[in-house]
Amino acid sequence: MATVPTTTADWVEIGRIVAPQGIKGEVRVYPSSDFPERFLEPGDRWLKRPRSLTPEVVQLVRGRHVDGKGLYVVQLAGVDSREEAEALRDAVLMVPAGDRPRLDPDEFYVADLVGLRVVVQATGAEIGTVTDIFAAGNDLLEVTYYSPDAENSPKSKPRTVLIPFVTAIVPVVNLAQGYLEIAPPAGLLDP
Repeated sequence: MATVPTTTADWVEIGRIVAPQGIKGEVRVYPSSDFPERFLEPGDRWLKRPRSLTPEVVQLVRGRHVDGKGLYVVQLAGVDSREEAEALRDAVLMVPAGDRPRLDPDEFYVADLVGLRVVVQATGAEIGTVTDIFAAGNDLLEVTYYSPDAENSPKSKPRTVLIPFVTAIVPVVNLAQGYLEIAPPAGLLDP
């Protein structure tokens, strides 16, 4: 068994239990991981229940993908009834950060984008910060955007914009330097 991390930063969320499935204790999991093996291959996972500070180890017995729903149905050891599965609603499945799969040099974890500065590629102007990511077909970056204001400083009146996370619009991601560049199409940043 892997060493149990001691701080929140040492964990990676892989999915959230959203509902029971059937009457035999299976649960539906909305994934926050692009690695299907996290939900299909048996083994240790960690479960953080709502209002709990520390995750507990659980055994993933089996799992399957639900086509068209973007969900996985998993069976956890010791969860054998619908009532026990219901008690896990809103719990988070986690793995230690050290168990993240290795990526190719041009790949990265979407969750690592939160906190990056957003720079317009054509002008070099820093316009905001990535504050969240939403899975919606293509991922959407939620950016706290500082629109130019002629009467005040160049960074004023922040608002939230959603930017599709596709190569045509986000051609550069530089995790080491803490920024990403965008090439926004006309109207994307308009209020």
